[in-house]
Amino acid sequence: MPEQVLVERRGAVLWITINRPERRNAINEAVIVGIGAGIRGAAGSSAVRAIVLTGAGDRAFCAGGDLNPTADGAPFAVNPAQPRNYVVNLFKLMEECDLPIVARVNGHAMAGGLGLLCACDLAVASADATFGTPESKIGLFPMMIMPHLMRVIPARRLMEMCITGEALTAQEALTAGLVNYVVPSSELDSKLDWLLARIVDRSPTGIRLGKIGFHAMRDMTIRAGWEYAQLMLPAMAQTEDAREGMRAFADKRAPKFEGK
Repeated sequence: MPEQVLVERRGAVLWITINRPERRNAINEAVIVGIGAGIRGAAGSSAVRAIVLTGAGDRAFCAGGDLNPTADGAPFAVNPAQPRNYVVNLFKLMEECDLPIVARVNGHAMAGGLGLLCACDLAVASADATFGTPESKIGLFPMMIMPHLMRVIPARRLMEMCITGEALTAQEALTAGLVNYVVPSSELDSKLDWLLARIVDRSPTGIRLGKIGFHAMRDMTIRAGWEYAQLMLPAMAQTEDAREGMRAFADKRAPKFEGK
């Protein structure tokens, strides 16, 4: 049986590919564990500057939870010995990852697949991709992924998606802020490379501390955010990357960031 998740280093970028094209890259426990292992490995390497998450083939990024009644590790199972669902564990890991995670949306992103997309930091999508929460059509509601959906999709649009189960086109997803860019499928990888090039030469330290601050302040009141920010910025300015960046700006040269 082929590996259900492929992990590959491409220069400074770690690619994680859900490899179940025959099941439209549906989620099961092995997929979630494989994605998590890839993220942990990337986070532990100073040579990796970004992560790409995608699906095999050109039909689906991820179709969500595997609804096959005989599926191994289906996400609807309950294990009393491990009350926290493994999908929640992955979302927590993605939230805490200090590397930028970019979704390469090569096809449909539905249900749990949409949750994975929203848990990523950035997204580039093929123009023929679709996005949706079809759970209401089978008597469910997208509970497991709701915390991430609510942080990305405007409330009224999200409620309509959840109640009706109707999908969005790629252009509608772009308008709703679900993705950063939509391009023809033939240009997906070139646009992704363009974006990655603007990530991997930036300060790893600045991005790492910035992601920590972003997620922390998003959960704060505005007043708490002000107090946090006025402490965070001076601390960031003391890092070697920040000092190098300011020296390079003064010298009118490109900075050489070392992630310190």
